[in-house]
Amino acid sequence: MQLTISSVFNRNQPMAIAVVKPSSWLENGIQLEKVSNINLFKITDELSDRMQELVDKKTANSQTPEEEAELEAIGELVIIVTYINGMIANEAQESNETENRDMGIDKN
Repeated sequence: MQLTISSVFNRNQPMAIAVVKPSSWLENGIQLEKVSNINLFKITDELSDRMQELVDKKTANSQTPEEEAELEAIGELVIIVTYINGMIANEAQESNETENRDMGIDKN
């Protein structure tokens, strides 16, 4: 995981915080999985477990600012993966419908 230190200002007092980029998990946090003959992206079990651990810490109010940034970044990655999978699934469905129409197959 790649941490980036950024400066933020809180009442004119600079404070360094850790920022985690979702792209830091591209190689080790995402995998491909075949679902209904299409390849979809999936968060790895390890990253999913880490997310649950961070959620549990947040619920217990024992989360550090770095862990909060990490949880937010994982959440962003989940949103990105979900969006891309939706696009892939939609394209596959449209392609299948076009193929069926071209072959004269009517589902109704």
